[in-house]
Amino acid sequence: MRRQERKIEVVNLTEQNLVDAPEWETHPFSCKYCIWWESPEECIDLAKEKKEDMIKKKLEWLKSTRKIFGNCGKIAYVNGEPAGYAQYAPPHLLPHSKDYKSGPPSDDAVLLSCLFIPKRGVRGLGLGTCVLRNIIDDLRKRGLKSIETFARKGKPNNPSGPVEFYLKNGFRIYRDDVEFPLMRLDL
Repeated sequence: MRRQERKIEVVNLTEQNLVDAPEWETHPFSCKYCIWWESPEECIDLAKEKKEDMIKKKLEWLKSTRKIFGNCGKIAYVNGEPAGYAQYAPPHLLPHSKDYKSGPPSDDAVLLSCLFIPKRGVRGLGLGTCVLRNIIDDLRKRGLKSIETFARKGKPNNPSGPVEFYLKNGFRIYRDDVEFPLMRLDL
């Protein structure tokens, strides 16, 4: 059997393509509605409301963050279909980051709040690594010093990704925790 060719494209997250954020297979909605990092106090309340309210809040954050920081996310497409999502910004623009036991993230770091490949059919093909390298290249070109993330131990099906993925891609455990250690890569 011949291996199927896959065309992978990683693009910057914009107000126009946010709607392309892939749907989760195991969750009621997609990353485009998630405001866990941006507005933790509103996340649960809005989840009870309409998805339109959540995406509106996400778009407000995206516009504001792009003005302050520049590009702050990626969408990965496989054969033209959305397959991956990533989001990153300085920690002060992601207020929930200060609530993690292994936090807060360092002031000199950009926080990768989400790098998620929700579709099982494209997991394990290197798409996450491709997105991560794209982010790292972007941050290096901008002269940024480091990137950090809260990875998860023991459960790979998680928006921030598993610890093993980050270790394999050059990160180290910066501050350990039983569930969510803070991982760091100096650029």
